[in-house]
Amino acid sequence: MDVKIKYLLHLADNPLILGQRLGEWCGHGPVLEQDIALTNISLDLIGQARLLYQYIASLPGQHTHEDALAMLRYENEYYNLLLVEQANKNFGHTIMRQFLYDAFNLLQYESLTSHPDPQLNAIAVKSLKEIKYHYRYSSEWVIRLGDGTEESHAKMQVAINELWRYTGEMFTLADYESALLAEGVALDISLIQPEWQQRVSAVAAQAGLKLPEGEVMLYGGKEGRHTEQMGYILTELQYMQRTYPQMTW
Repeated sequence: MDVKIKYLLHLADNPLILGQRLGEWCGHGPVLEQDIALTNISLDLIGQARLLYQYIASLPGQHTHEDALAMLRYENEYYNLLLVEQANKNFGHTIMRQFLYDAFNLLQYESLTSHPDPQLNAIAVKSLKEIKYHYRYSSEWVIRLGDGTEESHAKMQVAINELWRYTGEMFTLADYESALLAEGVALDISLIQPEWQQRVSAVAAQAGLKLPEGEVMLYGGKEGRHTEQMGYILTELQYMQRTYPQMTW
């Protein structure tokens, strides 16, 4: 597969899989307002994924369409971060996963707004307003829960302890990113790690949370090697398309 297509799929698969995860909260949120908020963020993320899948499908030699790209690939053909596929254990765990991703994604998309590819640039500009809201929402909730009750604080500390091992992958270049770096197609995402660390540390300090130290990082999602969680996600995500091929409403 062309390395640029892999890179674009990586950018699209992250919001698709995270959006699918957040969609699981629909009808199950702790209060109605947050149920609706998480569902709306899910729709934002899936909308961002659609823009990228549509762009991929429009490229020369790509005889496909957005639905096939989103829902008819095999597990090893998805290039999302391991972080975004992790299960919803509780509201606090979901918020922490969202915050760690949002802090990264905000910096990534700010960089993409200067991308030489006009189509990718336009997608980044269009998506950035939503991403800024996502970051504001998740960071405020991390502080509210971390600096809340004894129980909410404990759950947030457990969440960051469990999820931290997946954050190193965000700043490690996949093979296709390395191949595209010299051409200016892929970002050198290692450059945004210091600011990400600074933002996460500042929010954690306000929340009274301790960042894990010496954690062994886990990798593989960006290269198509996933945790067991991914199979469950795809079973639900792909069910209708695989059961009723080419169905229309």
